[in-house]
Amino acid sequence: QVQLVDSGGGLVQAGGSLRLSCTASGRTFSSYAMGWFRQAPGKEREFVATIKWSAYYSDSVKGRFTISRDNSKNTVYLQMNSRKPEDTAVYYCAAGGGVGTDPKRYDYWGQGTQVTVSS
Repeated sequence: QVQLVDSGGGLVQAGGSLRLSCTASGRTFSSYAMGWFRQAPGKEREFVATIKWSAYYSDSVKGRFTISRDNSKNTVYLQMNSRKPEDTAVYYCAAGGGVGTDPKRYDYWGQGTQVTVSS
């Protein structure tokens, strides 16, 4: 079992930056692919970024967001720069056996953290 705790959300102005963190319990963190997803009101959960040994991004965030991980701290980060109002959503981290854009590939989920970008 892996438990994930998301943190770092908040209110930021358009163009600003924010960093999300997700800390995992357990001793096998380094073996998991870690992903970030987001869900805006009335919309389906959307892939943002994922990392195991390499990082992959959705087209909507590529060049603005950076995913990274520190296996010594069991933590994955999402650095979000050049924020846009359409980035407003609840952001979730997830852990799974392999990288992918489909939420169904991930077995464990954080509780989510709200990010709001004001224009």
